[in-house]
Amino acid sequence: MKKLSFVSVLMLGLFLMSVTVNATGLRTEFSEFEISPVNDLYLGKSVQKVWTLSYSQNEVPVTVVKHKTVEGVEYTVHSEHFEVSYASVATGFGVRDVRKSWSNVPKKINKAVLNQTEMKNQQIITPNKVSDEVALGLIASYLPDLLNDGYTHLLN
Repeated sequence: MKKLSFVSVLMLGLFLMSVTVNATGLRTEFSEFEISPVNDLYLGKSVQKVWTLSYSQNEVPVTVVKHKTVEGVEYTVHSEHFEVSYASVATGFGVRDVRKSWSNVPKKINKAVLNQTEMKNQQIITPNKVSDEVALGLIASYLPDLLNDGYTHLLN
């Protein structure tokens, strides 16, 4: 009888803990997103295209800027509170820090928002070069994992 009671209390505790984590929004589902091209915008010679990426209609979307570089193509994701680049180069497609010349967010704030362990995990997402469409899909899918739990609200 004591074992049954203990198991019941344990199950109830786990259930309440999962509901609490879900209610606080620590990690929400980012399976739906919208990518929209931004037209009629000139940002310089190295900028080829610009898109907005939004996970929710209630929040300000992040901006994805495509830069042509010597190594290949970089897609820089800009937000008010963080910036990160995804590069499609000879070694594959993966995340890297934003170049200083393209950065607007202070490094200290950027490091607080971005999960450094996940940055290392996403250095090579795929070993192949990718098209714009595939790159944007990968960015939209992997970007939420880059944000520390306390900052996921910046995307939704």
